[in-house]
Amino acid sequence: MGRLTYTTIASLDGYIADADGDFDWAEPDAEVHAFINDLERPIGTYLYGRRIYEVMTYWETATAENDPDIDPVELDYANVWRAAEKVVYSTTLDSVSTTRTRLERSFDPDAVRALVAESASDVGLGGATLAAAAMRAGLVEEYTVFTYPVLVGGGTPQFPSGVKVDLRLLESRSFASGVTYARYALR
Repeated sequence: MGRLTYTTIASLDGYIADADGDFDWAEPDAEVHAFINDLERPIGTYLYGRRIYEVMTYWETATAENDPDIDPVELDYANVWRAAEKVVYSTTLDSVSTTRTRLERSFDPDAVRALVAESASDVGLGGATLAAAAMRAGLVEEYTVFTYPVLVGGGTPQFPSGVKVDLRLLESRSFASGVTYARYALR
């Protein structure tokens, strides 16, 4: 049985994108990216909202042939991402453009609960809106947070308001860039 994990890259003031929707401040350096790659390797399925899926489609074609300047760490992540199944929740997308991907029109907590229970590997969750629905349904078992040393002053919060979850710290680490990592599980 897998676990449903929500991973975020956020500013110190708790936003995954600034008020203009930008998140260029959150591009991981090689050290952080390699660490993320190793964390993501066990993910068998990603659950995405539309916006994060559209960002992540880059990794479908991120190859040395398509981008001769691609970094080996980025190429490694592209391979990790392509190996996983993807489920995209959207009422506005007509179709998906990546392999191993299916489109769902609505988020069904019972279906997600069953998917996670039947999964031999962990299930990753991406996108603040989708994560909020999963958190409200009590489905998220682990939270992984990468905090960047920047204040953006507003934007898309990494966690929804009105949701209370008691957590315990499993592990933490800091990187040379000032980024910190913390992984929490339900208490």
